[in-house]
Amino acid sequence: MLYGGGCCPPSSCAWSSTASSNVITTPEAEVRNPPKLLWRFLVLLFPMVGGIAWLVAGRPQVSAQRGGGGRIPAEYDRPGRATAYSPDDDEAFLRRLKDRAEDQRKKAEQERRAREAGSDA
Repeated sequence: MLYGGGCCPPSSCAWSSTASSNVITTPEAEVRNPPKLLWRFLVLLFPMVGGIAWLVAGRPQVSAQRGGGGRIPAEYDRPGRATAYSPDDDEAFLRRLKDRAEDQRKKAEQERRAREAGSDA
């Protein structure tokens, strides 16, 4: 679109570039209604009308991209995903924790005895 003797107003340029980059970066499988190639031509040939049409009829719906409003993200539904367990349910963790605490007690006792032996001399 040409306005003002061949100058394109900044808002029209911004709208055109935003809409065309959105069309280009959207995956083909997520484009609604006409194919992606047709959307590219519409937005490039008719920037204002094509951009508005893209937002209304061609752009993927946000809820479809995000997995539905308020739902748990798809990563958490993936099979085989490591799930968090309570440390109280993990016997190996509790055993390592107990052994570590015992080692720390022994070390502290040895250091205390070494200090007492050094102060007695």
